[in-house]
Amino acid sequence: MLELDRLILLLSKLPGLGPRSARRAALFLLKRRESLMEPLAAALAETAAKVQPCSLCGNLDTADPCAICRDPRRDQGMICIVEDMADLWAIERSASYNGLYHVLGGTLSALDGIGPEDLRIEALVARVEKTKAREAILAMNATVEGQTTAHYILDRLAETGVKVTRLAHGVPVGGELDYLDDGTLSAALAARKLLTPD
Repeated sequence: MLELDRLILLLSKLPGLGPRSARRAALFLLKRRESLMEPLAAALAETAAKVQPCSLCGNLDTADPCAICRDPRRDQGMICIVEDMADLWAIERSASYNGLYHVLGGTLSALDGIGPEDLRIEALVARVEKTKAREAILAMNATVEGQTTAHYILDRLAETGVKVTRLAHGVPVGGELDYLDDGTLSAALAARKLLTPD
């Protein structure tokens, strides 16, 4: 049972899976050994062997540079700065952005001992200077760490002359004011826009 215990332990390290959920997942995989477990094991091994971070932006791909960085249809003058891959994928899913990305690999956090040297901030500054990007979009999460990181990057990019923007914060589409937290309402009020009749 050593192998099964190891599988359960490894599964329990996945986000959203505790020890009980990991046991259920392991049993589910074992019951579907040929149809699910063996193809999953092969896919994991192949992904581990072939997928690597892009040397330019930090995106994950089987090629370096990645498909996004190689795509000539992308706006090469815009760089969207995200904390991690999940944020890049979320923006790509929206199909509303056609520029390049830069994945930082996390956020600044004094409590966790994560400083600027632990993130891909220097690579970002060098990239902006080298490519003469005209706009850098800060797409940080609306957390204390995300906003701290955004302010630090804003200061670091000030000397490059690039236009720095950030994602709007505030009332989500379909959101009801009564259900929003105070911080979201404050951000929405601060970022209000002038409306003009058509």
